Amino acid sequence: MDNKDLQWTGERMETHIFDSSTLEHLHRYGLCFEYTKNKTVLDIASGEGYGSNLLSYYATKVTGVDISSETIDKARKKYTKENLEFLNGSATNIPLPSDSVDVVISFETIEHHDEHEKMMLEVKRVLKTDGLLIISTPDKLNYTDIPNTVNPFHVKELYVNEFEGLLKSHFSNVSLCNQKIVYGSLIHPTNFETFNYFTGNYSQIVSTKNIEPLYVIGFASDNSFNSPPISIFDGSSALENIFKKIADDISIKYQESATFKIGRILTSPFKFIKSLVKR
Repeated sequence: MDNKDLQWTGERMETHIFDSSTLEHLHRYGLCFEYTKNKTVLDIASGEGYGSNLLSYYATKVTGVDISSETIDKARKKYTKENLEFLNGSATNIPLPSDSVDVVISFETIEHHDEHEKMMLEVKRVLKTDGLLIISTPDKLNYTDIPNTVNPFHVKELYVNEFEGLLKSHFSNVSLCNQKIVYGSLIHPTNFETFNYFTGNYSQIVSTKNIEPLYVIGFASDNSFNSPPISIFDGSSALENIFKKIADDISIKYQESATFKIGRILTSPFKFIKSLVKR
């Protein structure tokens, strides 16, 4: 990969990017495996192609569609499998036959255009009668309004009620899930069987129900009590302090190093001359 490939604009997720968005996107794709196993899948706005590639491990066939022909060409060269193809197209003009897809995946797509009704009609066209759409979009309230930020690549964001209303106007059954990045501690009942734990990277995502805990927390009483539900402690704030301490420690160690001290000695004459010039 050359330097040109590494000039990330922020519009699409790419495999050389490692930040909170990485976790968000990988988690979404991991969540899809249960629904796409042995299915025919469309990944609309497939971008770099890593998501379509991940889905192809479990699906019978995956078609990645993106509006950028350059992006599609790169994906074709990078990901080559018999059950994986990449086509040039858009969310409102999908290059697939009607009633040909079991599952449509559309992550962070709908906010990039304002033809939402047209997209839904096109999705319904390619989906089989019993097909499933899995779609994500930012919540305008928490993504844009409250933090008072603007994403230059977004054309029309939706509030939760608008998003839900759009889906319900085209599908009989609609269920919503919330997603938020947390860096923290997980506590869950040992007999909690409906919990999936995902881990992995852009190349492979692994899902397991068997988490190997480092600690066990016991609750005991001669009286009846409710067992605690699954809970997560969000350590984002603490993590910022941890990173700051690491940076401070590195800075202190560097200033105490022989290299730093020798450097100060060598540059001191220049600093003295510079002070004289300023006078």
